[in-house]
Amino acid sequence: MASSLRQQTVLRQLLTTPTTRLTAAALPAFTSQRFLLQRTPLALQQATFQTSAKRSLLPPLPQRLQGTVNDAQILNTPDSMHGNYHWTFERGLSAALLPISIAPFAAGSLNPLLDGAFIAMIIVHTYIGFGSIIADYLPARRVPITRKLFDWGNALAVFVVGWGWYEFETNDVGLTEGLKRIWKSGSSLSS
Repeated sequence: MASSLRQQTVLRQLLTTPTTRLTAAALPAFTSQRFLLQRTPLALQQATFQTSAKRSLLPPLPQRLQGTVNDAQILNTPDSMHGNYHWTFERGLSAALLPISIAPFAAGSLNPLLDGAFIAMIIVHTYIGFGSIIADYLPARRVPITRKLFDWGNALAVFVVGWGWYEFETNDVGLTEGLKRIWKSGSSLSS
């Protein structure tokens, strides 16, 4: 702010002083900015290029306080599934997905039990992942109806995706063979 005021005063002094050899060279550079100095408020001179009205696409959720500032925090009952065991299970499942996704291709076997285990792990992994996203971005105390709707949608997606995987595994080639065919189809096109 101070530097813009300093620039404006220097510019004003330069344009109002009589022309000499020193200022004659610099004057043409500032004549196009002469309109800025005609008693316009500084706020208009510093305006941004934004000309449209501000519209919030996602307005903030309603802000409600329950109780007073001096009330104690209500804590949930301790449950091991919401703590260390839950976190360890999620990380273990994520780590187990790597070797089980490589094992059918490395061993060369097309075992339906291995496919079934891989599919079950993918479904549980995505259910937990989407559940974490829902819990983080839709807190139950602020948007209880939306939260319940998304939780039920996540559970419904587990059954729909599980049924789709079951149909693909029993009535079609299966997950491992399907991935092999997809992988090989790209190499046959390029050769």
